[in-house]
Amino acid sequence: MARPDRTIRTERLVLRPFETTDLDDVFAYRRLPEVNRYLYSEPYTREQTEENLAKWTARDQLTEEGQSLALAVTLNGQVIGEADLKWLSREHRQGEVGYIFNPAFHGRGYASEAARAILALGFDHFGLHRIRAECEARNVPSWRVMERLGMRREAHLREFQIFKGEWADSYVYAMLAREYRTTR
Repeated sequence: MARPDRTIRTERLVLRPFETTDLDDVFAYRRLPEVNRYLYSEPYTREQTEENLAKWTARDQLTEEGQSLALAVTLNGQVIGEADLKWLSREHRQGEVGYIFNPAFHGRGYASEAARAILALGFDHFGLHRIRAECEARNVPSWRVMERLGMRREAHLREFQIFKGEWADSYVYAMLAREYRTTR
């Protein structure tokens, strides 16, 4: 896969590679328990945020399966969230979209706008055939974003895993390139 353009502009947002100067903005939301409720991670310390930023800034392209390209989602220069594209399979041209946002910016359509840009990156730039997304079933705002994007719920995995000490269900959504082209 090739390197994407340096920045992606949407109607209201700019998605760009992370920079070390994003530390305060990212720490502002990654430290919150409610942001990590449905993530495998726990709230970040400032040091963990700094370590992850170093990883994210070092990767600005996808060169092999299993890698993720994390982009800062900015509004008027402030990082309000992150969106990423993971390369799942070269042979089957599969990817996965993900997103995390500062709760101060929830409910305004920013996650849908950013995720739509990541779908475009995956399908138009990288030539993927299928992009999936997965979330804990109780994460209603996340799966509603997937549905707004036109993604199809393919699976409801019941008591799929022990997640943060309890059995949790998971929803799997996906979209094919041809479906994406009809929703633009």
